[in-house]
Order: sequence, then C-alpha cells, then structure tokens
Amino acid sequence: MLASEATHSLPYPVLTLLVLMPLVGSILTLFSSSRRPEFTKLIALVTSVFTGAVGLWVLASFETGEEGFQFVSKHEWISSWGIGWHLGIDGISLFLVVLTGILFPLVIVGCDPHHDEKRYLAWLLLLEAGVMGSFLSLDLFLFFLFFEIVLVPMYFLIGGWGYDQRIYAATKFFLYTMVGSAFMLVGIVTTALLAKPDLGRMTFDLVEIAEGANFAASTGRWLFFAFAIAFAVKVPLFPLHTWLPDAHTQAPTAGSVILAGVLLKLGTYGLLRFGVYLFPEAALWSREIFLTLAVIGIIWGAIAATMQKDLKRLVAYSSVAHLGFIVLGTFAFTSEAVSGGVMQMINHGVSTGALFLLVGMIYERRHTRQIAELKGLQKVAPIFAAAFMVVMLSSIGVPGLNGFVGEFLVLIGGFETARWWVVIGATGVILAALYLLWAYQRVFHGEPDEANSSFRELRLREGLVLLPFVGLIVFCGVYPKPMLDRIEPSVRALIERVEEVTGYVAPAPVVMEHSEHEGGEG
Repeated sequence: MLASEATHSLPYPVLTLLVLMPLVGSILTLFSSSRRPEFTKLIALVTSVFTGAVGLWVLASFETGEEGFQFVSKHEWISSWGIGWHLGIDGISLFLVVLTGILFPLVIVGCDPHHDEKRYLAWLLLLEAGVMGSFLSLDLFLFFLFFEIVLVPMYFLIGGWGYDQRIYAATKFFLYTMVGSAFMLVGIVTTALLAKPDLGRMTFDLVEIAEGANFAASTGRWLFFAFAIAFAVKVPLFPLHTWLPDAHTQAPTAGSVILAGVLLKLGTYGLLRFGVYLFPEAALWSREIFLTLAVIGIIWGAIAATMQKDLKRLVAYSSVAHLGFIVLGTFAFTSEAVSGGVMQMINHGVSTGALFLLVGMIYERRHTRQIAELKGLQKVAPIFAAAFMVVMLSSIGVPGLNGFVGEFLVLIGGFETARWWVVIGATGVILAALYLLWAYQRVFHGEPDEANSSFRELRLREGLVLLPFVGLIVFCGVYPKPMLDRIEPSVRALIERVEEVTGYVAPAPVVMEHSEHEGGEG
C-alpha cells in the first residue's frame, strides 16, 4: 500500500519549485524586451536548465527502496471544498519528472522557431509547468487543472509554429483531449462526492480517497471508465489514436519531441496513478478490454507505420505501437510487467524524442520528409546516419540499448497472466524491425542524387543536443538496475494494493528476485 507520508524530505519545497520555476520563466519570457531576442532565449534556457537541475537533484536525493511518496508538499488551498496543493513523487513518477526536466532545455537549444521566438518560448515553458504539475499532483482537482493547462500551449505551438495542415491538427488534438477531459472531470467530482461519507469530509486528496473510501463494485467501474476514457485519448489507445499522427506530423520539431517524450505519458501514467490505484477492482475487472486494445494498437500502429511515405508520420505511428506495450505491461498486473511498462515510458520518450529531433534536422536540410525523395544520406553524412542508426535500433528494441529492457520485462512479466496477448503483441517487435530498417535503407543507403548530395553533416550544436539522448539509450540498455531499483518498490506496492482489495494473486516476480539476489540487471 502506498504511504501518504513523506519518507524522505529536503529542507525546501523542491517539488513546488519544479512547477513554479518554468511558470515564472514563461511570464518573464513573455514580458522580456523584443529588441533583445538573445536575452529572451537566455531567460528561457536558464529557467529550463535550472528546472532540469532541480529534477536531477531530486533523483540524487531520492531514497532507493522506499515505496511511498517522497518530498511531499501539502497545503490547504480551497479548504471548504477539500482542495489542496498536494505534491509528491515516487518511483513511478520519478523518472518522468527527470525526463521532463532534461527534454525541455534540449529542445530549446536544438530547435529554433521560424518566427516570434518570444511567444514560442513562453508557451514551451508554460507547457513544462503543466507537465511537471501533472506528474507531481496528488490532489485530483489539482491534477485536472494541470492536465488541462497542458492543452493550451500545445494547441498554440502546433497551430502557430507547425506546418501546412497545422490548424486542422491543432484543433483535432484539442477537441479529442477536451472531450476525454470532460469525462474525467465528471469522474473526479463524483469520486469526491461519493467518498465524502466514508471520509467524513469533502476532499480531492488522491491518497485519502484511495486508502479510505469504499466504492461499490459497479460504482467503481463507472468511475474508473470516466478516468480511463480521458487517459485512453491521451495515450492514445486504438481506436482513439487518430489525432496523434496528424498532431505529430504538423507540429514543429520541439512540439513533436515533447509530445512523444512526455505528453503521451500523461495517459499511461494516469492509468496507473489514477486508474489502477484508485479503482483496483475495476481495473482488474476490465483488464481484458485494455489488453486487447493494447495489442490491437501494437499491431495496427506497426502496420500503419510500414505503409507511410512521410518519415515523420512513420515515427508517429510507431508511437501508437510502442505505447501499446506500456498499456500491455500495466494491465498484465505483475511487478515485472508493470515495472517494464514504467521503464518503457522513459525509454520511448528518449528514443522517439530523438527520432523526431533527427527527422526535424532532415527537414531543415532538405525541406521534405518524403521517404522517396531521400536517398543515400549515409554517404554524404555518415555521422548523422550513425546517430540515426543508434536511435532507430533503440526503438526496435535491440539488446544492449534501452528499448530492449522495457519490452523484455513487459513480455516476460506478462506471459504468466496475459499469455496470448503477449504472444500476439510480441509480433510487434518483428514488425518494428521491418518498418524502421526498411525506412533506414531507403533514406540512408544507395547513391545520393543531386538533391541529396549536398545534405549537410551533423553540426556541433546538433551533436551536443543528441549526445544526452544517445548516452541515455546506451546507459539504460547496458545498466538498467539503478532505474529498476527506484521503480520497483512503488510498483510492488501498487500490485499489493490490487491483491489486497480484489484478492487477486500476482505470480511471484522470479526475474526481479533473481536480479536482486544475484546482482543481475533485471
């Protein structure tokens, strides 16, 4: 059972700082002088770097082996309604927060807008504040507030700095997510009202409701689906995925990197934090539905990716497939599978974020993303091709790189409880190799024609931006133990809660115990 008290704390409201710093930076950026654009970018960069440094400080100070929420910040806000400023971090949210802190300064350095840099940077920093708040919130109303804040800057980033069909894509993204959020708002208010008799007061506190409220099975299932619809849109799960390829394709490079890196994880994280934790009986009861949708998403996303002519759209459909693995791990209900799913959230953010960054660099050089118009780039830009190859192999799930670890844990952990879903889903790994290797062959192999012969090699700044991505890809693939040591206690506590409430008995975590006793990698 997850603890409501902080197990370890710092003498500063460090989690509040993670939310407020980018928010303040956004305001300062917006009101900076237009006559000195270099100062505007400096403000945004310093703010994002400082936020990332605080995130790394939290990682270094995080107490390994503890299952509960750490660095908790809890204050009354609207006391008559039971709404509070309640932030906390555990092994499930830790690396999502760290990844958010790392990605934003990298895209600020690596991706330049083509116009109106001041508003562009202000929207980016507001987006970072919303994402941080979503991953840290332990109050249902506060989470909903940050979850909605995220929509606004992403809408304007796509609509203002995207490509030809940007208005259509931005509107579709906004409408899909708003409809899902409407269901969640109804679920949040209803959950708080129905929990009031058990708790003796009105509250939106996630931990208090989860630990103290008793919902009838049918009631819990309705409430669970109100939350799950919003998160299924955000993941997105099949058949609610159609907004994603359009949003990715039309978004500016920074928008695509952030969307793939952390925004989509609000859906998978939400299913764990607010779905399984709040309504374990309903989550277990509906597991076959989500397992089936996850597997359909894996296969459909892979097949659709194979058919794409636009390189960026191919990567977008690959996200649908990879996120299906995360949902598969979540609803397999074993500590290995869920831990693998949490790790895969991070791995997908790193690998697919880097792919979108590289595709953006290709577009800046050639002003096209059509695979048929790209050929022989390896011959004129071998370092660029090598970087693309490493990131692509990570996305495929090659052993020794980060993508393999998460997928392996999901598949081996889910085999006992979701055998046939895992067997079918495993074919997605083969299909990923097919569409990514085929795309690489067409873009980078062969003799470059006249248009591609002047393709520019990787520049120093671009290489420095890609270096953290490649470093994380290799490190997490070779030595994932530090991540798993911090993720697993919180995951195990979540599985124990499902067992306690439902009577479900998860298979013994053979693989994880082996790694602990014999010093393996997990």
